[in-house]
Amino acid sequence: MKLKSFEQFNCSLAQTLSVIGEHWTLLIIRDAFFGLRRFEQFQKDLGIARNMLSDRLKKLVQAGILEKSEGPGHAEYRLTEKGLALQPILIAMTHWGDAHMPHPKGKRLTFVDRRDEKPIKKAAVYAADGRRLKPREIKARPGPGLLNETGSFTQAVAAQELPSERPG
Repeated sequence: MKLKSFEQFNCSLAQTLSVIGEHWTLLIIRDAFFGLRRFEQFQKDLGIARNMLSDRLKKLVQAGILEKSEGPGHAEYRLTEKGLALQPILIAMTHWGDAHMPHPKGKRLTFVDRRDEKPIKKAAVYAADGRRLKPREIKARPGPGLLNETGSFTQAVAAQELPSERPG
């Protein structure tokens, strides 16, 4: 199935999804964080078709998320700085999955600080003054890259209203 391009959307989230929004792509990135480097390792762990894996790896290299090193033997894929910057997104998604799609036996993974082996705090958003913010305490404002654009997304941001609180 051919995925729709998000190039026409002037939205940072849409642009991010155009690179990492396909589920196999996120799982490849996850595996790269866990130390997998070679095509065969990704293929064995994910069970993904070889042609699909090849396509996804090429796209991640083109996007600057992975770098491919060619040397004697097999090529290796390593996360770039741009790829490493995705770690908070993957951790936040994992925390969301733990909370909203839990396994009956408990957490599947626990992320820990390498220095002291203590679990890290749940991913959160903080105000400039250090307060942890709840979703309804955050709003978006159009920035210079969005101004003078037209379309439903721009209008939604400009007229942003939060959904009313659910009773209970």
